[in-house]
Amino acid sequence: MSPAIAAKEGGRQRRAGSHHHCLDVRSEVPPGLALCGDGLPAGEAEALLPPEPGSRRVRGCRAELGSILLLLVLYVLQGIPLGLAGSVPLILQSKSASYTDQAFFSFVFWPFSLKLLWAPLVDAVYLRGFGRRKSWLVPTQYVLGLFMIYMSTQVDMLLGDGEGRGPDVVALTVTFFLFEFLAATQDIAVDGWALTMLSRENVGYASTCNSVGQTAGYFLGNVLFLALESASFCNKYLRFQPQPQGIVTLSDFLFFWGAVFLITTTLVALLKKENKELTPTKEETKGITDTYRLLFSIIKMPAVLTFCLLILTAKVGFSAADAVTGLKLVEEGVPKEHLALLAVPMVPLQIILPLIISKYTAGPQPLNTFYKAMPFRLLLGLEFAFLVWWTPKVKHEGGFPVYYYVVVLLSYALHQITLYSMYVAIMAFNAKVSDPLIGGTYMTLLNTVSNLGGNWPSTVALWLVDPLTAKECAGAQEQTCGTTVAAELCAKAGGSCVTTLDGYYVESVICVILGFGWWFLLGPKFKKLQDEGQSSWKCKRTK
Repeated sequence: MSPAIAAKEGGRQRRAGSHHHCLDVRSEVPPGLALCGDGLPAGEAEALLPPEPGSRRVRGCRAELGSILLLLVLYVLQGIPLGLAGSVPLILQSKSASYTDQAFFSFVFWPFSLKLLWAPLVDAVYLRGFGRRKSWLVPTQYVLGLFMIYMSTQVDMLLGDGEGRGPDVVALTVTFFLFEFLAATQDIAVDGWALTMLSRENVGYASTCNSVGQTAGYFLGNVLFLALESASFCNKYLRFQPQPQGIVTLSDFLFFWGAVFLITTTLVALLKKENKELTPTKEETKGITDTYRLLFSIIKMPAVLTFCLLILTAKVGFSAADAVTGLKLVEEGVPKEHLALLAVPMVPLQIILPLIISKYTAGPQPLNTFYKAMPFRLLLGLEFAFLVWWTPKVKHEGGFPVYYYVVVLLSYALHQITLYSMYVAIMAFNAKVSDPLIGGTYMTLLNTVSNLGGNWPSTVALWLVDPLTAKECAGAQEQTCGTTVAAELCAKAGGSCVTTLDGYYVESVICVILGFGWWFLLGPKFKKLQDEGQSSWKCKRTK
């Protein structure tokens, strides 16, 4: 329903090699890269092996509390750029940015889905004396911190504040694309470091730090920022005397977190040492070409290629609902900070849903759940369109009644149930078919394609809203409103552009039709993939 909501499904995926390094262990293993039974490099696998009886390395979580807290902090920092990127579309919408601009900005959300392309580099190239993970983590976070501080001096101009200047969407997109690229690179380094930073008995805390930390960072950069940036929210709930601005601005927020990034990174660089006994002792750069070669060999397999083509088109039917609805609600007057705050009561639901749904996807046919949930999610797209149509009709001078937000919250909850049903089903299927010997690269590749299947339809959906919208110039019949220049001429002639057909409604109907078409025609073929034998999914290796 909003950029923040839509981003949930296209969540972060582990890079190749974060849990199972993915080089071909039957044939060419790069010299010096000894692989253990699960496919991890020998150094990293050592951290995951059960300790020998009587070993002093057996430690409780309290003994490694410092490392656990460090991981938590690093994941929180990672969530800040993600949250800020999710808040910018809502700010742009409140400044009447076009949907073409929103589509262009949506490319910002692509790096986390594409990080598999450069993850092998991050895994293999490093300065041995400084540390395998710190070689990427430290410079990446320094660049992020310095860039945030610099952008704090430029962002007001880029957003078009003052003197009637509109937002510079191109510059904002480039800026936040770099933010997301750096955050994705930091994610690769932190994921890898987590495996060796913690001992075997405590390594499970890494995923907890990941989930809690990134969620907290996203909350700080999105929900909390939008609330504190809103003058109306601050005046209503946090101030005794009304002020024309919120408590913080985007400039203040960027400067503060830029300073936090620099301080934290300096402390990590100086005080935290990597476990030398777990660091590989031989060169691994040759593994880069092997990993890319392996990715290509996986995607060429007929079963995998069929899966990729189907999953890349499966989410077209949801694109209007997921990418445009939240922006339309802001356009109709719903405060962006209220829309962001709706994500808060959904957190318990988002924790519970995977646990419940996994009971139905744990069997041999997880895609049945995907198939059954799909029509309900498509119908919710029509319900969202009705919600947008209904929004201006219940608006009053004081805003919106409580029952309106209750309806929005229930709609969002139903959307989350269908979304998670499909998401968990896909994750379960990917885990089921991935070749165990190269599971890390295999599953990451499938997850990456699944994410791209949500990214590109959202970008296209945003791009098509304006072309599908029809407007006429009321009060100046000789003028039109087909372009920005024409709209300005209409206003100069004393008229105003009035929407006669909103492209969002057209797109919503088209998407639902396409979605049901996919469900009827291609859905059964998609389900049949789970009936393929294991041999169809195993990567063919040459001697």
